[in-house]
Amino acid sequence: MIWLKIKIAGYTKESVVDGPGVRFVVYAQGCPHRCAGCHNPETWEVEGGKTVGDEELFSLIRGSKLLSGVTFSGGEPFMQAGAFASLAAMVKSLHLDVITYSGYTFEELLAMSEDDEGIKLLLQRSDYLVDGRYIAAERDLSIPFRGSKNQRFLDVAASLAAGSAVGK
Repeated sequence: MIWLKIKIAGYTKESVVDGPGVRFVVYAQGCPHRCAGCHNPETWEVEGGKTVGDEELFSLIRGSKLLSGVTFSGGEPFMQAGAFASLAAMVKSLHLDVITYSGYTFEELLAMSEDDEGIKLLLQRSDYLVDGRYIAAERDLSIPFRGSKNQRFLDVAASLAAGSAVGK
């Protein structure tokens, strides 16, 4: 097996706010969106964070027995789609679900996936996608797992099958 390196801002071993159930959260380092009011602005710079192997993260995930799933947050995971897709495949082998947060919309990612195999694989290996840039003027803390009203919580398999966004 080829181990891949991932540039991360950090991780949280057990979170209940980044998707349903108890989740291991990996924060990608680097984000082109730079949304005003972003919850994680320290993840924006590509030069920040630290580089870890996907096998190291997988070992931590495998060692956590209470998990419902794993969440890839940001930064922007799709900037390192191939490495996150590799980690997602390992996570799926544990029968855990994968949620990926992205500032890109599903439609943007679908178009990008035509020329980028990593993006295609990360989409295919994500069970759910929270998509869209954070818009401070649309902030709404009553919406589960999202920061602003424009963001969607999507069923990725159903969305890929339909060729358009399908909400969860």
